Amino acid sequence: MTELAYLRTIDDAYVREFRARVVALPPGGVVLDRTYFYPTGGGQPADRGQLRADGQPAVEVLDVNKSGPAVVHRTASGPARTALTVGEEVAGTIDWERRHRHMRLHTAQHFVSGRIFARTGRRTRKANFSGTRATVEVDGPLDEALLAPLAEDVRGAVAPPRAVTVRHLPRAEWDRHPLSERSGLVPLPAQVDPVRVVEIDGYDVCPCGGTHLRSTGEIGELRFDRPVPLGDGGTRLVFTLEAASAPTG
Repeated sequence: MTELAYLRTIDDAYVREFRARVVALPPGGVVLDRTYFYPTGGGQPADRGQLRADGQPAVEVLDVNKSGPAVVHRTASGPARTALTVGEEVAGTIDWERRHRHMRLHTAQHFVSGRIFARTGRRTRKANFSGTRATVEVDGPLDEALLAPLAEDVRGAVAPPRAVTVRHLPRAEWDRHPLSERSGLVPLPAQVDPVRVVEIDGYDVCPCGGTHLRSTGEIGELRFDRPVPLGDGGTRLVFTLEAASAPTG
């Protein structure tokens, strides 16, 4: 079993380097006893980076996936990968530019989904991220006139910024008191317990296992594309990070 160390607190999403122990070496992969690498899931792409045993060249991490209770770090082949042994300690280094971009996109998606719900009552049924773009699908029509208010909402959350927090609640407590009417339609799997709750102060409360920013001030400017009607009555909305990077203050 791999401990998902990035889940514990909001600050754990900012860890760029860590040490862990190799517990298994499946073909083409490395399983650690704990990891800060995010594995693909929930619409968020996996992290990339490196693993390095003491005195050895770095092994490139090309993909990260869950396999039951384990997280498999898919690695490049070569002598450095072959030299790894079960039980040894390695240093992990995360591609921070990629990680932080995904944190900005994911936090922005929660914020945008929350504002769409507050303004229209439309709920997000799916979201995913690629490069500097996020795609949100909602359960009904959206008017293009909504884009200007949404952009203004984002600017108002960037300055002054709103705090983003993480807490862990027993599943029974979440089911009794889910804290707010959810902006999302994705059901919470039955086996999730405790529930990791991500809250944007004053804007959104959502169970989520992704990596997020400490505050909305790091999101930066967003550019919204025109909403695209879908054949089933829903709408696809795409937004893009205007700048490649943002302050991590």
